[in-house]
Amino acid sequence: MKSNEIKEAALKYFTIHGYEGASLSQIAEEVGMRKQSIYAHFKGKDDLFLNVLRDAKETELTSKLEYFSKVDAENPEKDLYGFLQLIVDLFQKNEHVKFWLRMSFFPPAHLEKDITEEVVDIEEKVQVILEEKFQAWIDAGLIIKEAAITPTFAFLGVVDSIMLELVYGNDQRRLNDKIAASWTVFWRGVSHK
Repeated sequence: MKSNEIKEAALKYFTIHGYEGASLSQIAEEVGMRKQSIYAHFKGKDDLFLNVLRDAKETELTSKLEYFSKVDAENPEKDLYGFLQLIVDLFQKNEHVKFWLRMSFFPPAHLEKDITEEVVDIEEKVQVILEEKFQAWIDAGLIIKEAAITPTFAFLGVVDSIMLELVYGNDQRRLNDKIAASWTVFWRGVSHK
């Protein structure tokens, strides 16, 4: 139980201050323990950080998998646009996802390789699911006939653009405008309209 409390406190400090700005002393104080007691649960700051990162990754991946498990093969326009809204909602309402996105863009230099492996892993899993969905929509004649990888990569480009705006931007109107413009151009490119 204490390990989870430590990870929750660490999530807060790593999200706000980044790896370098968060201290084990702050985290320990947050959970009412001494800094040395953290070492009974984690090998050190790197181990704690990577545990928090993997929890955040799991939260994001689970949210995306759950979303795609509920979409039907009848309305790709609604389902894909809904996925963009999911990305925004997760970032704005879920500290794990906020942390995940920030650390995937700004990894601590000495942990960059470990973080990159985690980011690539989740990206590949989401790509596989999306490609299967696009293939089903193509097979059903709901979007233009194309190799499924093409709309998959195009859509992931829209997703990446939105995530970049979430991490770097702080203007809700600009975010909404970017989503609307990106979506309009993307959907025009894959739909029969």
